[in-house]
Amino acid sequence: MSRQSNRLDIVVVGAGLAGSCLAGALTRRGIQVALIDAQAGHVGERRDFRAEKFGADQMALFEGLGFGPALVAHTTATEEVAVIRYGHLAYREAACEWGAHYPVLVRAVRDALPEGLLRPGRVADLDLGPERQVLSLSDGRQIEARLVVLATGLGQALHAKAGLSRRVLSPRHSLAIGFDMTAPRDSFSFPALTYFSERFGGRDAYLTLFPLGSVMRANLFCYRDPGEVWVADLRRDPAATLRTMMPRLPAACPDLEVAGPLEVRPIDLVRTEGVERDGLVVIGDAFQTACPIPGTGVGKLLTDVDRLTRIHVPAWLATPGMGRDKIATFYGDPIKKACDAESLRLSHYARSLAVESGAVWRARRLRNRVARTAAYAARDGWKAVASVAQALMLAGG
Repeated sequence: MSRQSNRLDIVVVGAGLAGSCLAGALTRRGIQVALIDAQAGHVGERRDFRAEKFGADQMALFEGLGFGPALVAHTTATEEVAVIRYGHLAYREAACEWGAHYPVLVRAVRDALPEGLLRPGRVADLDLGPERQVLSLSDGRQIEARLVVLATGLGQALHAKAGLSRRVLSPRHSLAIGFDMTAPRDSFSFPALTYFSERFGGRDAYLTLFPLGSVMRANLFCYRDPGEVWVADLRRDPAATLRTMMPRLPAACPDLEVAGPLEVRPIDLVRTEGVERDGLVVIGDAFQTACPIPGTGVGKLLTDVDRLTRIHVPAWLATPGMGRDKIATFYGDPIKKACDAESLRLSHYARSLAVESGAVWRARRLRNRVARTAAYAARDGWKAVASVAQALMLAGG
């Protein structure tokens, strides 16, 4: 069957990170796939502030799907991260991490795809059934396949056409802010930095600094609404707002000047419902979004891709039909279910630990701070023991 055939095994709609990885991995297994995206020729022309860093576990999944070398060639690697808690250096962690702007990650994966796999086109309608699926494109073309995979990220147009609904689990759950530091990368005293909020109750999670080429990139995560005065202050004078927010940050990072405008992305936790349908699978953010603060987003979408590639799609194609009973096995996959549930649990837990004022959460904050401060005291000597007493007074703040 020709790569440009309009009768295929699988059509993947959406050529972001999830869709591109899935289409490429399935093609390597000899499965006839088309990858459809309305912006197929324009990736990288506009900034899409999404995932910008991933770790060794995620790289192992990328490698298993065949994209490791492509990503290594287009990302900046770091091997050590300085971790600061409560304004003091907690430890230097040996951690393999890779950073790149999201469009660069997508472009790296797309460049590794076989020629002709990615097709430009906008899906206008879906006709789904237990045997064959028909996609009608806006230019009049039709594509038939046994299975359609929606990897359309935050887009919702095709959800409605497929009869799916989106339920908001936690509106304005968190806020992600990205920016470049003015100072060059080699002027910083650390390869990478994670600076946790100096106090609880301020609705701030952490700031992470990591290299992208010669630039030191910053991602700031907090639990705020984009319309707050605080966000306007941050846009107007990032350096001053960061100093007020984290008074001890200048000791580790004296130059807090920011280059260019801030990229601000509000995060809603959303899940798609009614997904067990004939001939259709929904993956990645199109199925369930993730808060970036726990860092589970890339791993969650790659788990979807991995389970479909290695387990479910080969089994489905081996027998006739593509009814909802088959599709249900993917959503019931214990590894996928556990990954989705843990992502959601950590998202809610991290927010509650930062902002909730009830006695239970105050006690948890106290426990965490005292335990960590005591560990630092044991490591650094008895001079640090005084900070334990300080923790007892400040942990509930």
